[in-house]
Amino acid sequence: MKATPRILLASCAVFLTLGSALAWQKPWREYPGQDNIEVPPDFNVQAEWVFARLMYPPFRGGYNGRFANSWKLGRSSWTTDYTAADRHVAQAMRRLTRVSVRSVEQAVDLDDPDDVFNFPWLYAVEVGRWELSDSQIKQMRDYLDRGGFFMTDDFHGTREWDIFMASMQRVYPDRQIIDIPDGDSIFHSIYDLDTRIQVPGAQYLYTGRTYERDGYEAKWRGIYDDKGRLLVAICHNMDLGDAWEYADEPRYDEKFAGMAFRIVSNYVVYAMTH
Repeated sequence: MKATPRILLASCAVFLTLGSALAWQKPWREYPGQDNIEVPPDFNVQAEWVFARLMYPPFRGGYNGRFANSWKLGRSSWTTDYTAADRHVAQAMRRLTRVSVRSVEQAVDLDDPDDVFNFPWLYAVEVGRWELSDSQIKQMRDYLDRGGFFMTDDFHGTREWDIFMASMQRVYPDRQIIDIPDGDSIFHSIYDLDTRIQVPGAQYLYTGRTYERDGYEAKWRGIYDDKGRLLVAICHNMDLGDAWEYADEPRYDEKFAGMAFRIVSNYVVYAMTH
């Protein structure tokens, strides 16, 4: 795999806009999750970029529905790999890019009228288990149309794809989901990712399989606007979140963790410069 670092040249206007947005972000708080780790000592130091993690209500059709009434309190499908994955990404971004990165994540609720607009990049895990409300659909569409970028990860196979699409098609009923071309700049913003591999979850440590359910082949898909800007980046049949979380696990292959960090680095820099 060819992986050529590039110098990150972000415009002053981008960073001035982000800097002004910091003052309006909600105060940081940590929710109970599945993999909470130690809070870094510099957690309260502001920066230009924050790992913004989407909070969402889980699918009510009997698939993880036990979280339906408590998802705003944590310990839900949206907290999968939280906070270990988020903080490991922050560490990697500090090492691999020139982006100023906060050491802790931010949980973002679309039910808040303004908060999501403070973040140029938004991430959701296990979107094969979500079900957005009508108001959240409207807020997500508004966020993306205003220039936001949404990255999804860690959902596998046909059923989870269908559940994901049930909400995403309501966000953009007028736009198609297509495979991201190899030549798209999102694969070349820092690293050249012409060759990509399926990144497995932690189940790989016990099964040796890189896939889950019937998600045999990794798919990098997206939704574009009329000018060719990528609005939504969909990582289907892979588990980057686990790769970030288990990056320091000796049994987890470096080739998977390395790929996961290169992908997120490219996606973040793309989101901040396009």
